[in-house]
Amino acid sequence: MKKLKIVSVVGARPNFMKIAPILREFQKYKDIDSVLVHTGQHYSGRMSDIFLKDLKIGRYIGLDIGAGAPIVQVKKIMARFKKVLRREKPDLVIVVGDVNSTLACALVAAKLRIRVAHVEAGLRSFDLSMPEEINRKFTDAVSDYLFVTEPSGLKNLHDEAIPDENVFFVGNVMIDSLVHSLGTARKRGTLARLGVKKGKYALLTLHRPGNVDDARPLARIINMLGRMRGDVRVIYPVHPRSVKMLKRFGHWSRLRGLPGVIITEPLGYLDFLRLMIDARFVLTDSGGIQEETAYLGVPCFTLRANTERPVTISRGTNRLVGSDYNRVLRLINRIPSRRKRRKIKFWDGHAAARIVRILKDKLEKARAAGV
Repeated sequence: MKKLKIVSVVGARPNFMKIAPILREFQKYKDIDSVLVHTGQHYSGRMSDIFLKDLKIGRYIGLDIGAGAPIVQVKKIMARFKKVLRREKPDLVIVVGDVNSTLACALVAAKLRIRVAHVEAGLRSFDLSMPEEINRKFTDAVSDYLFVTEPSGLKNLHDEAIPDENVFFVGNVMIDSLVHSLGTARKRGTLARLGVKKGKYALLTLHRPGNVDDARPLARIINMLGRMRGDVRVIYPVHPRSVKMLKRFGHWSRLRGLPGVIITEPLGYLDFLRLMIDARFVLTDSGGIQEETAYLGVPCFTLRANTERPVTISRGTNRLVGSDYNRVLRLINRIPSRRKRRKIKFWDGHAAARIVRILKDKLEKARAAGV
């Protein structure tokens, strides 16, 4: 019998953590031919390469899209991905997350009448000023199989009239990668290399335009960092684009002069995970880090007014603080020494196995029915 051919797509670093466990699962089936496409949407090759190495993601077809305005990126991805699909002729395209590559490749596959599976479907911030929200909604609208990480996704897709039979609550592949990598990450000498001790440091990540593309929010965040208590140092792996904006707004030298802040280049997946494990708390505007800290039981303060991952608040350790940095300072001073971790349904390291079993069953039945 002819193998099932499945093309999976990545474009930016968060996608790598989501696709890695699915690719590992494919290797268990001799009747699945798995092809990975990396669009190259993430403009720093070095940053992408670290993650690919840490997650042991091997060969892929590269589209080499590079940096550009979102519409330009989407247009380039669609044109180049179309050629890949016409050559590979897959039974299915898998897209993950909510980046430009997710939307572009889902649209191309749908136009060519190739089935689409969206992993991490149904997440909604209800904030259309976020490019990711537009990507999520349109990707879900054209997908045939929608894999949901948390209960809010089921409700959101039901409210948008997505047929229930196309929706599957399977858990979180980000957590699959975390569980798979925990042992390796714990052996890293990252803390010693940065000169910090367990529970005596915090992590900061920033990348969303609302925080890094405006001089005022950046200035207020730096003020907050300067007012933090002296026994907790803040490790800030700075995204290259954030460095550019910090310099443009005249904040770079001031940030570097703060004695409690350790500035590093972007870290690989394993080094960052090692730091998350023993951080006193995390400050972030990232979606995935809200999930990872919830699983680890690490207090997380999300520097946004909304989240598309409400389970990290109701069942995890996440707090939405927006731009109320005085509240952040009050909250971090009241962090209990003992961590509380509550289980989240299906965040157990086996989401990818559920996804692949469902896809294999659906595709084999479709092939048998001649559709």
